[in-house]
Amino acid sequence: MMRAWTLIGMMGAGKTTIGRMLAELSGREFVDTDVLIQNRLGKTIPKIFEFYGEPTFREHESSIVQSLTPGPSVISTGGGAIMRQENWDHLSSIGELIYLQSSPEVLKERLRNSKRKRPLLLTENWEDTFDALFENRKTIYEKASVVINLDDIDVADAALKVYNTLIELERGRGGVTT
Repeated sequence: MMRAWTLIGMMGAGKTTIGRMLAELSGREFVDTDVLIQNRLGKTIPKIFEFYGEPTFREHESSIVQSLTPGPSVISTGGGAIMRQENWDHLSSIGELIYLQSSPEVLKERLRNSKRKRPLLLTENWEDTFDALFENRKTIYEKASVVINLDDIDVADAALKVYNTLIELERGRGGVTT
């Protein structure tokens, strides 16, 4: 059975944008866990955090992650999804974990320019909050089976870089490539 390709990394890493492009390049289905949560609860992620809080969001996130199955898909996760060991274990069992790595400086610049509200950063000193989250998560992210640095690369080239890396990985394992 084909293994899923799961994108992990910090907010602003490009998991959704690159995930969509990667799915198109590979002919795989695109699955975004944040969209699945929004569909389930009928609210945007910021509204879910506002009305229900982060613990409820994380419970729904884990439930959705646990429902994912192996197969020809590209999965984009929320930045904190893999911080729960059971989520990491499940995602690892159904496919490859790919860490879309960027420096904190690059990520913060992307977040500054983004129109999307990030609930965990709706604080007065959002950059300090971001730095603490980054430090807390990076050693977990770095345990992914594939780590790809995407500093100084545009999204189209990033998607192609991720795709080519995964194709080479599968060829090396004697697996099917798409």
